[in-house]
Amino acid sequence: PEADEVFAQKGVIVIPDMYLNAGGVTVSYFEWLKNLSHVRYGRMEKRFTENVNSTILNQIEQLSGKTADTKARELIKHGPDEVDLVYSGLEETMINATHEIMNTWKENPAIPDMRTAAYVVAINKVATIYAELGIFP
Repeated sequence: PEADEVFAQKGVIVIPDMYLNAGGVTVSYFEWLKNLSHVRYGRMEKRFTENVNSTILNQIEQLSGKTADTKARELIKHGPDEVDLVYSGLEETMINATHEIMNTWKENPAIPDMRTAAYVVAINKVATIYAELGIFP
């Protein structure tokens, strides 16, 4: 509590601990989903994406009259691997969480900091699920 007061007085923004931990929890969730489906991420779309990207690149080369070098061609053509998809999903999840926390903090003057805002967001999500399931109120 004392450190919170010192940081607040100095204008230091403290990133909520539960937010920082969310990345690991999110990746664990992705792994759980993958294990449920028994299919690795990227298996369904990798070749499709590579073919689409190759077709687009071929059209650009044909229309421009220029050829991409081998390294650029492979970089552009590359379809997503499992790790690419996990990073992308993690990035999207964390960006959305950041926006939720920041918007909650900015929109409610009674919320003093990001940590409290993160708790408000979490509690509201639990309350919504409870209400949808008829558990509460």
